[in-house]
Amino acid sequence: MATTPAYGVARRTLSVLVEDVPGVLAKVAGLFARRAFNIHSLAVGPSEIQGLSRITVVVDADAELLEQITKQLNKLINVIKIIELQPGNSVQREHLLIKVKADAAARLQVTQAVELFRAKIVDVSTDSLTVEATGAADKLDALLSVLEPFGVREIVRSGSLAISRGAKSMTDKAFK
Repeated sequence: MATTPAYGVARRTLSVLVEDVPGVLAKVAGLFARRAFNIHSLAVGPSEIQGLSRITVVVDADAELLEQITKQLNKLINVIKIIELQPGNSVQREHLLIKVKADAAARLQVTQAVELFRAKIVDVSTDSLTVEATGAADKLDALLSVLEPFGVREIVRSGSLAISRGAKSMTDKAFK
């Protein structure tokens, strides 16, 4: 379940464009560890430009700490660009796989709950169902709370993925 940031601190989403070379993720994560910055979630994958990857990192930080994080990241040689993605100007989603106990008696109720959240069942066994859901963190938290009474066997949850709204791209030179 998601936690609420401490008073005076906000959840911030950074999109970091980096060279796709071995060790760059370790350097970024190491920077956070050395400076005692707490990472709420971290996701990385290839970008639309060959040779570049995009790291989405979510941190709980005030404006001063965010500025410090950004300055430290900019010092890393493999970092190309960093932008903060504001919630109102970006699309942010997480991915969730959850294995729920579901014997024959509970299967219909679990299936109805899954459909209500527009999730889908991706694996079925005699005593469990595996559910896949994508959405905002609060939607996934709500799904989990509905499924918990049935008995959660296992959860796998991605970090947040985020992209700016509109036609601009992080790789556009004019995008700031």
